[in-house]
Amino acid sequence: MGAGHGHRLHFHGHSFVHRAPAHLKILVLLAFVLTVVATPRTWYPVFGVYLALLLAVIALAGVPLGYVLRRAVIEVPFLVFAALIPFVAEGPRVPLLGWEAVTVSQPGLVAAWGLAVKGTLGVIASLTLAATTETDAVLLGLQRLRMPHLIVQIMGFMIRYLDVVTADLRRMMTAMRSRGVDPRSPRHWPALAKTLGALFVRSYERGERVHLAMLSRGYDGRLPEGIR
Repeated sequence: MGAGHGHRLHFHGHSFVHRAPAHLKILVLLAFVLTVVATPRTWYPVFGVYLALLLAVIALAGVPLGYVLRRAVIEVPFLVFAALIPFVAEGPRVPLLGWEAVTVSQPGLVAAWGLAVKGTLGVIASLTLAATTETDAVLLGLQRLRMPHLIVQIMGFMIRYLDVVTADLRRMMTAMRSRGVDPRSPRHWPALAKTLGALFVRSYERGERVHLAMLSRGYDGRLPEGIR
């Protein structure tokens, strides 16, 4: 696990965006997100400019737009929550799409728009960074930005062992199905809960063993340069 490896979010390329220093890209992402968040929700044309900038960076990097959009589905629950705001928010009511039978809150519509557009821009910007920057480079960039070493190490181990935990879960799901248990059926959710609990315990124990192995090799809070 000590060797560097690509991440499924990364899109291999040799563009200027790919070659840019990771710490500079992180600073640009942070500045972009803060600017988007600070923009008033009613400045509608400005958000179009933000989206155009993101699309230009994606095109310059040579990353297919579909590659980014397919990974943006992680935002769907967030968008569903935003879509519910106009129905529960207070304030003057207006017809929904001209349908008098259903009314929604006008301030709620503005709030939902702001929440959805700012969240979407942030997700796309973050995915663009992930698609154009190797995970090891991101960690090194965070170190150059003087992020506490312990936090960087935790993030590094989380990334490195994510595939291990995912593979464990896949094998446990296969074992459940081979025994006639359907994880999607509510009738078998108790068995699924026990499986997830066992996976948590197994991952926790693995973490303890790795930590003990690190201590036995002289770990003092900082990783040697060769294995970062």
